[in-house]
This record gives sequence, structure tokens and C-alpha cells, in this order.
Amino acid sequence: MPAFEVIVWYNVAAGVVLASLMVIHLKDLFKAALFLALTFLTVVGLFILLRAEFLAVVQLLIYVGAISILVIFAVMLTRDVHEGNPFNRLRMPAMTVSSLLLATIVYAVASANWTKLPELTSGSAIHKVFGDTTANLGTVLLNDYALAIEISAVLLVSAIIGAIVLVKER
Repeated sequence: MPAFEVIVWYNVAAGVVLASLMVIHLKDLFKAALFLALTFLTVVGLFILLRAEFLAVVQLLIYVGAISILVIFAVMLTRDVHEGNPFNRLRMPAMTVSSLLLATIVYAVASANWTKLPELTSGSAIHKVFGDTTANLGTVLLNDYALAIEISAVLLVSAIIGAIVLVKER
């Protein structure tokens, strides 16, 4: 990887981290929604640097184009936006579930067999995942990576539940 590409990678990755930190630390929901859109946009840059153009286009169309606009409109139509997110009784259970999820992820990463990583990152495996056709990508995703698709579905459902909890009547 050329030095310029590495520098761009670290800058875009730092942008993702900083924008996502701004999302969780801002009290103003409208500004947090704008930083969420910026986070989605910088993730598009990461996908482009990974040469995953299909995922970059999907991220751009769905998350930047649709989800962030929907969140911004929902925030604009919400009363008392400038008050921020007040403390409620669900904060501690949410922190407990988040901590358990973090512990599970750390355990999974720590116990993974990383010695097989060179086999998985060989040229044929990368070409299989990032092939030229969308049909090939769909076949690989639904056959070899079905578990990852299911996990992302659970993540999206939990995001919907979190959005419902945030906008629930007080």
C-alpha cells in the first residue's frame, strides 16, 4: 500500500472516530444527527479505500441518503430538541447490555484463531469476496457470510428499538 494511501486511510479513520464520538457526546440532537450523517459519509471513504465500491455505494445510498435524512427529519419534528436526552430508567440496563456485548466481542476477538488469517486474505479469497459482479457478491454473502448478515440484522433491529426508546413519550 503506498504511503499516500496509508496517510489518507488514517485521516479518514480518525474522521470516523471523531464524528462518532461527537454523536454520542453532543446534547443537541440536531447537531448529533448531522454528525451521524458525517460518520456515515466517512465510512463510505473507508469502503472506497478498501476497494469495496459496491459497499460504498450501498452505504452512500442507504445510510447517508436515506437513514440520516430520516433521522434529521425526525429530530426536526420532535418537540424540545434542544433539551437533549434526559436521564431515564433505561440508561442502566442499556449500559449493562452494552457492557455484556463489549465483553462478548472482546472474548471473540481474543479467542479467535488468527493463524489462519493469511489463508483468508489470499488473492483468491479476496477476489471471491470482492468479485466484479453483484451476483457473485450476493452468493458469497448469503452462503459463506450468512452469520455476519444475521448479526447485522440483529444490530439493525436493536437500533430500531433504541430509536423507539429515545422517542417514547415521557
